[in-house]
Amino acid sequence: MNNQELQKIRADFPILQEKIYNKDLIYFDNGATTQKPRCVVEKIEEGYYYTNANIHRGVHFLSQKATEAHEAARSTVAEFIHAAKREEIVFTRGTTEAINLVASSFGYAFCKSGDEIIISVMEHHSNIVPWQMLCERKGLKLRVIPMNELGELDLDAYKLLLNQHTRLVSVAHVSNVLGTINPVKEIIEIAHKQNIPVLVDGAQAVPHIAVDVTELDADFYVFSAHKIYGPTGIGVLYGKEKLLNAMPPYQGGGEMISIVTFEKTTYNELPFKFEAGTPDYIGSTALAEALHYVQGIGIEKIAAHEHELLTYGTKRLMEIEGMRIIGTSKAKSSVISFLVGNIHPYDLGMLLDKLGIAVRTGHHCAQPLIDSLGMPGTVRASFAFYNSKEEIDTFITSLKRIVIMLS
Repeated sequence: MNNQELQKIRADFPILQEKIYNKDLIYFDNGATTQKPRCVVEKIEEGYYYTNANIHRGVHFLSQKATEAHEAARSTVAEFIHAAKREEIVFTRGTTEAINLVASSFGYAFCKSGDEIIISVMEHHSNIVPWQMLCERKGLKLRVIPMNELGELDLDAYKLLLNQHTRLVSVAHVSNVLGTINPVKEIIEIAHKQNIPVLVDGAQAVPHIAVDVTELDADFYVFSAHKIYGPTGIGVLYGKEKLLNAMPPYQGGGEMISIVTFEKTTYNELPFKFEAGTPDYIGSTALAEALHYVQGIGIEKIAAHEHELLTYGTKRLMEIEGMRIIGTSKAKSSVISFLVGNIHPYDLGMLLDKLGIAVRTGHHCAQPLIDSLGMPGTVRASFAFYNSKEEIDTFITSLKRIVIMLS
């Protein structure tokens, strides 16, 4: 991506022109949430101002128009991740709710006492706690795939964990702490040899790399809009039609019903069976706008630019004495977690903020991983396509000043 293209993109994000403590904002917390281009915010405004009406059940013009936009957004999502059918796309409140939905509904339909669920050591809390809750409810056992010193999952250990009691494997496509791009296609192939379904947490993958759920053969794939330049409060569950049909609804209420009587309720067809209540039809259209924006740039171009930032940022960070980068897998996305000497990550983060640089500190909602590494937390710089090498240079200069001050 040349400088002219980058500046054109940055102009689409008004917040990047903000001043923080009288300094130019440098936003390196994209792993937590991404900033929103003007077109996404305008799409939200347009929806509320001109097409706001409850969808699916209304016969009037506005309801029909809003319904068409919402269902067109579903098709956009299906095309973006290459789902075989638009009916396999369920709108949720985000990655967290999507995983909870599967844990609840799949767990109810397919799991019994003595069964096992496999996750990995590098999972976000959203891909740990729902499975722990299921284990407590139904008497299951949670098994954990370990990793090596580079931050790569141990696939030999993974193969040994699989057995006749394994009901599901649930793993991150990309680690939000380490940046490791996990070999999910291979993980899925290994599980499928024993007819074990796999859920992939794609929250950190979809904004950065091309995802094809059909080619991966994922049984479930989940992600959040706000991490791919869309609005907060909406996300996606992709599930294979056969599995979704076999699972009971997650919640009850309007939209997910076919017929309701006091004696019995019959449920709606996919995907509406899993979408109880009024959906976020404004958010869905804004998510579709964000995906169109990403497609306009090109996910391959985005991946190449972010890889360049990752490589450059890693090289520059290693200039700092005492630097320790956590997660050095060869297959890595645009995340760098690090520590410097004995300086607490919170102190580094607080002082970087005073210089206008937004990074994340702490355990990054992956406390078991951080605990396994014996650390108090890390500083995490996570890049997006609107970031630049010049911002990294300012970040490094600032970090060097802080390290000297705190050492």
